[in-house]
Parts: sequence; structure tokens; C-alpha cells
Amino acid sequence: MATEADSQADPGEQYRFRRRRRTPEIWTAERIAALRARLGLTQSAFADEIGVRQQTVSEWETGRYLPRGTSTRLLGMLAEDADDDFSGAAGGPSSASDPGEENAGRDGGAEARK
Repeated sequence: MATEADSQADPGEQYRFRRRRRTPEIWTAERIAALRARLGLTQSAFADEIGVRQQTVSEWETGRYLPRGTSTRLLGMLAEDADDDFSGAAGGPSSASDPGEENAGRDGGAEARK
């Protein structure tokens, strides 16, 4: 049973979470292309990272369509990761001094068997 105090509560209180939503980032064709270039990925590899088709990335980068929904959040997360990677080490995202070290152990020990 509702009391008088319940009826005087702020009617917008149940929707308060809507007021806290932040404005989504605007991802222009130039920003998407710059992010992909900064990550050093092809359109296909970039699409795989986000979970979309390569054609979708192409359409974003040409300005035919803009990303929306979850794609904008994923782009934001990739951008944050890219900023972390590039601000960490002076040499870029990799801290390995020898480029061969990055792939060490990934070939199942084929190098050691030679």
C-alpha cells in the first residue's frame, strides 16, 4: 500500500540513470582512419577487432555511414588502449628490443628444433 511519502517522491527518480548517460563520442571518417592507422591494422584486421565486416570499416572511413551503438563504445575502448600503448614506451606499443622477440614461442618451438 502506497503511503503519502511515496506519492511525494520525485517522479523522475526512477529514471535518474538516464540523466547520467554521457554523450557518445562522435566518430568521424577521419578519426576512424587515424585510429586504424595508429594501430597499424588493415581494414580487415581492424574489423575483426571490433567484430564488424571489412566493408563496414570501409563505409565508415569513406563517410558513407557512421558507427553507432556498441561499435562506438568499442572504438572508444580501442582508442583508449592505443593511447595507453603509445604513451607507455618511447619505442611505441612493443617493448621488445628485437622484433624477433615478439614472436618467440609462438611457432611451437620450431626455431629450437632446427
